[in-house]
Amino acid sequence: MPSVAVKVYSLFFKLLLKHKLQHRSQMEDVESPFGVTSRPEESTAPANPSFGPDGVATKDIHIDPLTALCIRIFLPDPSLHRGGARHRWSPDLDRRNSYGGSPATPSHDHGRRSSYDGAGSAHENGNDADAAATAAGNYRGYLPSVVDARRRTDRSKKLPIIIQFHGGGFIAGSNTSAANDFFCRRMAKLCDAMVIAVGYRLAPESRYPAAFDDGLKVLNWLGKQAKLMECKISMGTARGGGIGEVRRSQIVDTFGASTVEPWLAAHGDPSRCVLLGVSCGANIADYVARKAVDAGKLIEPVKVVAQVLMYPFFVGSVPTHSEIKLANSYFYDKSLCLLAWKLFIPEDEFSLDHPAANPLMPGRGPPLKCMPPTLTVVAEHDWMRDRAIAYSEELRKVNVDAPVLEYKDAVHEFATLDMLLKTPQAQACAEDIAIWVKKYISIRGHEFSY
Repeated sequence: MPSVAVKVYSLFFKLLLKHKLQHRSQMEDVESPFGVTSRPEESTAPANPSFGPDGVATKDIHIDPLTALCIRIFLPDPSLHRGGARHRWSPDLDRRNSYGGSPATPSHDHGRRSSYDGAGSAHENGNDADAAATAAGNYRGYLPSVVDARRRTDRSKKLPIIIQFHGGGFIAGSNTSAANDFFCRRMAKLCDAMVIAVGYRLAPESRYPAAFDDGLKVLNWLGKQAKLMECKISMGTARGGGIGEVRRSQIVDTFGASTVEPWLAAHGDPSRCVLLGVSCGANIADYVARKAVDAGKLIEPVKVVAQVLMYPFFVGSVPTHSEIKLANSYFYDKSLCLLAWKLFIPEDEFSLDHPAANPLMPGRGPPLKCMPPTLTVVAEHDWMRDRAIAYSEELRKVNVDAPVLEYKDAVHEFATLDMLLKTPQAQACAEDIAIWVKKYISIRGHEFSY
């Protein structure tokens, strides 16, 4: 069972969340096309474009002039060589039992987590990337050098990209919140990958499909950035001067917008892209994955090679066993979540079987057999767990690699909630995700992309 401290904190959390939801529902004429991506009452972490003690630099970018859509990029220091996630096993922290498949790590009789069908050994990503930090006027942050860019003609030197969608029931949360910043830094270091945290528009100011459209916009923006960089390189080659010759040239889009994002150009490999969604962010990630399958080669060179759904915010009109038994569970009980859905989905199309809410409804898009490998993380005391497991089972029926990691004595958002971020279980979950993800972002595992 969860600790007494977690139970007490859960009570205050639900009271505060209920107040927020009721306040939002009573607001009139709040809908705005531009939208908002954060709430003033939530604590935020400032961006730091220099590599701090943790070896991760961050920067914020507003990528859509017509909406509030923004991103925060997390770049692990490319001069530091990492061997990837390393599990630290001790007698006091046994966290996994394996069912239906060979385990990726040692199993114990009294595990903290169960995995369903799909565990396998992870390839370590041994890519080392050298970079030099240069002073750039008043910027005073990390900026890739010309020499560094010339060295990066080999794609194996670049880092995979993880696009992360935060949780918060579509009405709260932020890509720049202190908790989300900590989690993304952790994933960037464990996966040795560039993380792009998406600040999508929140409800009720921007109802469905705003948040889902924002997720797709980021994927398209990433593709445009990759093509602009290819164009920039080809221009430099044609002039005979290499990349350094065109550093001063400006490649703009049809609206005369900004140039190539230097961190992405120097370090990002969009052909190894992973979607990671937390709670309601998992719903967005799954939607973006489906759209990526539909688009096919149209979004090249971007390739979604895998997705991670952390305790997805799935629901349906026919209740599952966990939805009945755990309806009054910790932090996010069913009644509060249903109120959040009512604020997110427009009134004229509200249904618990809405395509955004229920992944098991027919006619949601491409065949499931076309979906990328999908890791699902669920918590024992989460009322939404059964539907997430059922979705994973449907994927496995059509031969998609779709393991489920279930964590015992865990609650919804146990690995991303501010109070629980630094617990051993949250750290273990992040390490387990990194081990699975590395199967698909390592160069040797690149053939897994569809």
